[in-house]
Amino acid sequence: MSRAEAAEPAEAPEPSSRIKFSSPRQIPIVGVVTEDEEVQGAFKSMDLNRVIKLFEETGKDDLEQRQLKSVKKLVQCYQNGFPLRDLAQIFKILNLCAEKIKTQPHFIEPAYNIIKLCGLPFLKKKASDEITYAEDTANSIGLLGDLMKIQNSELRIQICKCVIDFYHAEPPKKHITGYQQASSSYKIKMAEVGELAKTMIQSLELLENQLVEKLWVLKALQHLSTSEVNCTLMVKAQAASGICAHLNDPDPSGQLLFRSSEILWNLLEKSSKEEIIQQLSNLKCLLALKEVFKNLFIRGISHYDRQLRNDILVITTIISQNPGAPMIESGFTRDLILFATFNEVKSQNPLVKGLKLSNSYEDFELKKLLFNIIVILCKDLSTIQLLIDGKVILALFTYVKRPEKHKILEWSAAQYEELQLHAIATLSSVAPFLIDEYLFYKGNDQVLEFLAWCDNEDSFFSHGNSFHGAGGRGNKFAQMRYSLRLLRAMVYLENDTINKDLCENGAIQQLIGIFKNTISKYNDKEEAILLEIQSDILLILSGLCEYHIPGKEIFGTEGVDIILHVMKTDPKKLQSGLGYNVLLYSTLDSIWCCILGCYPSEDYFLEKEGIFLLLDLLALNQKKFCNLILGIMVEFCDNPKTAAHVNAWRGKKDQTAASLLIKLWRKEEKELGVKRDKYGKIVDTKKPLFTSFQEEQKIIPLPANCPTIAVMDVAENIRAKIYAVLGKLDFENLPGLSAEDFVTLCIIHRYLDFKIGEIWNEIYEEIKLEKLRPVTTDKKILESITAASENIGKMVVSLQSEMIESQARQDVQNEQKVYTKIQATHKQRELANKSWENFLARTSNAKTLKVPSGGVVTVESTPARLVGGPLADTDIALKKLPIRGGALQKVKAVKTVDEPKKSDPA
Repeated sequence: MSRAEAAEPAEAPEPSSRIKFSSPRQIPIVGVVTEDEEVQGAFKSMDLNRVIKLFEETGKDDLEQRQLKSVKKLVQCYQNGFPLRDLAQIFKILNLCAEKIKTQPHFIEPAYNIIKLCGLPFLKKKASDEITYAEDTANSIGLLGDLMKIQNSELRIQICKCVIDFYHAEPPKKHITGYQQASSSYKIKMAEVGELAKTMIQSLELLENQLVEKLWVLKALQHLSTSEVNCTLMVKAQAASGICAHLNDPDPSGQLLFRSSEILWNLLEKSSKEEIIQQLSNLKCLLALKEVFKNLFIRGISHYDRQLRNDILVITTIISQNPGAPMIESGFTRDLILFATFNEVKSQNPLVKGLKLSNSYEDFELKKLLFNIIVILCKDLSTIQLLIDGKVILALFTYVKRPEKHKILEWSAAQYEELQLHAIATLSSVAPFLIDEYLFYKGNDQVLEFLAWCDNEDSFFSHGNSFHGAGGRGNKFAQMRYSLRLLRAMVYLENDTINKDLCENGAIQQLIGIFKNTISKYNDKEEAILLEIQSDILLILSGLCEYHIPGKEIFGTEGVDIILHVMKTDPKKLQSGLGYNVLLYSTLDSIWCCILGCYPSEDYFLEKEGIFLLLDLLALNQKKFCNLILGIMVEFCDNPKTAAHVNAWRGKKDQTAASLLIKLWRKEEKELGVKRDKYGKIVDTKKPLFTSFQEEQKIIPLPANCPTIAVMDVAENIRAKIYAVLGKLDFENLPGLSAEDFVTLCIIHRYLDFKIGEIWNEIYEEIKLEKLRPVTTDKKILESITAASENIGKMVVSLQSEMIESQARQDVQNEQKVYTKIQATHKQRELANKSWENFLARTSNAKTLKVPSGGVVTVESTPARLVGGPLADTDIALKKLPIRGGALQKVKAVKTVDEPKKSDPA
């Protein structure tokens, strides 16, 4: 329940101040003073130094009367408020009066009247007065707290009233000529600087048996605690423990409990929560809280009592977060468990006999708060037996059932749904600590049965109007979501009995079916919740199958299909923030736990191009996935069918898997700060794999069971996995590699040799640091191992240099070929240009046209008899043919001038 909901009850009558010598304070009316009136003394400053001097005199007979008279005159003079410039002297006079009270009680009234005037707004003549007299004002207000030591009820009550007036300042109805009211927040600020809250808290110790004065002090502290500065001061004065320890003190008005709880709330909200918890974590405070809560729980009837009860429970919940709080020792834990479960588990305890909760908002909030505190209490192992005795698991499982309308008596449908979700969430935290109880009440059966109801298509419509019900309106996603969280929590225990029981009850097939149904029920509005449900299903399946071969066989092809479905998700969705990243993690974990090690599933995964999908994900180059994907690849490569799939894969720009892996190696080494030259060659043959972190770290002697930096490096980056994958693919005949790739491949090929050399070098250095001298044989072996490692480095550098030189020569040859091709292209272009020029010359140059380019041909014209003359119309000529008679005559063949005549055979 939020703190704002604990509304203040109707204001009880303020404790009587029992003041006989003064009428109740009236709101001061400041009149406008004319110049004549000011001259006559309507608002004329007194000679305060003279009054102080009068109080310091001793030995005169009428001295007391003169002093009382001077203070009375002072009160009359400043009846409209104290100017800031006179405040220091006025409070000095007040302090002098206070010193005389013990022996001269007559000074109580003048001190009372001065304090009463302090409740009026302070006055300033200049705008800068607030700054100029800030120190004097803070010291003066701080003195009010010290005056609480005076053992006089009227005076103490008036001080409290004065402090309360700081927070209820009223603007003057009229103003005094030449003066202005100080800002409304000025007094509050000066009270903080003067540490008034601290001295007011300390005054509570003087009021143990004086209820009226204590209530006034608490009211003043209630106002002061609205400031963070004051709360910090109060915490330093041990306010939390001092107030809490007396919560259960007798108080017919009920104000003590209300105001004390209000102050505790303000302290928790506006100061160090950790410090408050420490102050309240003692037996005295917890016993007081326990009695207050128990009384309100059993006897509280009014709306206000229930609100206050819930507030006390929230404060208790905060305290219970401290493992050192004596919750069990105080008996509070046992009572809280009883109150949390009495509705669901019948109890003969007289505390709850005949007790019932209504469906009011406060009782509904109480039930949720009790569930919440059980989650916190179960973290203390000492509480486990109390939870077992209280049958908490049985009580919570009463909510893991299909809701039946005729059985819901205490709560409305919406309230029951929210409590149901809250109870399942509580089980997720409590049940892992109570495994035997969970199994005794057949928890797996109940959860799977409830999940079956969540997955079926009935007419249930949830309200989805709570924190736990988010996204579950009109569906059963919220119930499914929290049930899966419960199963996930139990499976993560890796308890053989629980996991075996789930498998035997058909959990694997049921979860796969639910996953398929979530795909068909896809809804944009509940996308994030559906993704969480799918992720949890895959994580549960991983937990059930990881060390259980029969479980992997049950997972089978249906399980592989749902994994492949997720892997085909659009990569752009990984950046959506809806949970696709988590789902992909769960999917990769499922491949590791549910597929690897089961050969039929592995083969089916390969057959459905699962390796291609893995490499597609790897090509996204997202570091958070690379390590896990490469680990899966290493394991998959044990299957002899995998290599063909890996080599057949092609990415963007026809990239091969080997090229992708080598590119990832280079990227990883760049991030690790490994030294390489511009061609990718080894720079330091003694430390070819050293990262920048390894360079910075000094070698120190470690116990034999502690991994060294060189060993840790294997697990902390992906180089070892890339080496393992390429090694299983065989370093020879890798397709699609560039010269740069081959240079890097030389290093990868020798990764294991370099790493062994690194470790031996660490051993040698540790021996030197420990000032041990190995025997001659061992020393020679160490030196030869170090030398051999360096020689391998030199050999790799030599090979890399040859490759680079060979590539350079090949580049030159390729360049020459390109130049030759360019020259041929240019020559062809020149010939084409010349041909074009010749053509133009033959068509546009007169001299060229006069020169014959070949033999002369003579062509005889068509005879005129056939066409009727050169200008005859063809159609007319054809019409004349019949008139001339006979058919068309044969035209003679064309003759060439230089052609020799053939002899007539006749």
